Amino acid sequence: MVGYLVLENGEIFEGERIGVTKDTVCEVVFNTSMVGYIETFTDPSYLGQGIVMTYPLIGNYGVMPEDYESDKIYAKAIFVHEVADFESNFRSKSNLEKFLRDYKIPGLSGINTRKLTRMLRDAGTMKGYLTSNIDNIDDIMQKIKEYKIENPVEYVTCRQAKTYGKGKSKKVAVLDCGVKHNLINSLLKRDVEVTVFPATAEPEQILNLRPNGILISNGPGNPMDYKKQIKTIQKLYDSKIPMFGVALGHQLIAIAKGAKTEKLKYGHRGPNHPVKDLKKDRVHITSQNHGYYVSEDSLDKSVVEISHVSLNDNTVEGLRYKDNKVFTIQFYPEDADYIYDEFLKMM
Repeated sequence: MVGYLVLENGEIFEGERIGVTKDTVCEVVFNTSMVGYIETFTDPSYLGQGIVMTYPLIGNYGVMPEDYESDKIYAKAIFVHEVADFESNFRSKSNLEKFLRDYKIPGLSGINTRKLTRMLRDAGTMKGYLTSNIDNIDDIMQKIKEYKIENPVEYVTCRQAKTYGKGKSKKVAVLDCGVKHNLINSLLKRDVEVTVFPATAEPEQILNLRPNGILISNGPGNPMDYKKQIKTIQKLYDSKIPMFGVALGHQLIAIAKGAKTEKLKYGHRGPNHPVKDLKKDRVHITSQNHGYYVSEDSLDKSVVEISHVSLNDNTVEGLRYKDNKVFTIQFYPEDADYIYDEFLKMM
């Protein structure tokens, strides 16, 4: 079946429908991963977004549930140049088409993803509408104009606190704004007991656990909209318990300490973003997924110092707070695994 992606600038991309056949409106972003499409599609930070995969062939190694970063696909739509006809992987339990259908996600294949990516890079992230019928273009443009993700944390956070592992070394509390499985698993591998709290939890609930450390997780949306979580983080910060912020958590802690965030033109999304650790004088190629960044000009340098910077655009990628045992990173720490060990050492 023929399908269309209509962008807010009026550009239309034609392709073949994949996944379920339903109309949807989304924020269209691009991801530069060559592999890892399963982890990408199940990352809660992609809530409300349609993902353009820049690598031309997607689905060639199938679907492995053990690689999920959450319990479902959080992206609203998938846009690819070509879907592999056959998957080849001894671990595969399914294929991409069934994967999308199982979670009721629509998509398009056969579109010019190179042209689309260049358009998003040059003009910036845009909203779009996926449909099989473009007869009433005025209605489509109105739906695009009105689209906004409201309270995204409500859709990605857990409903009640849950403890993982029986670590003998430390106890870590996680404020779940859309936490990836890998963040929890990386702590469990270090013999840490992890208790995940809903993003709506009161600070007293978290402090009553008497944790050795607190992790503020990744998540979707505009960090300035997380007003309740920012107030919670301010109280957790004042407790003097060591704290670690990842991605959205990095931004929320900065806001709680008076900084501001701004929107990137087209975001950092992919596994190939070079970040320099200023203290170690070392560069890491990191995985990232964010559309906002902490403004360096808004930082109080008497309270915080910059620990990491992006080598692509010089934006802030890490912060260390001078008045507390708190540090944060904008990227996912999978590719700089020593950061978990620094968190444990700090505790």
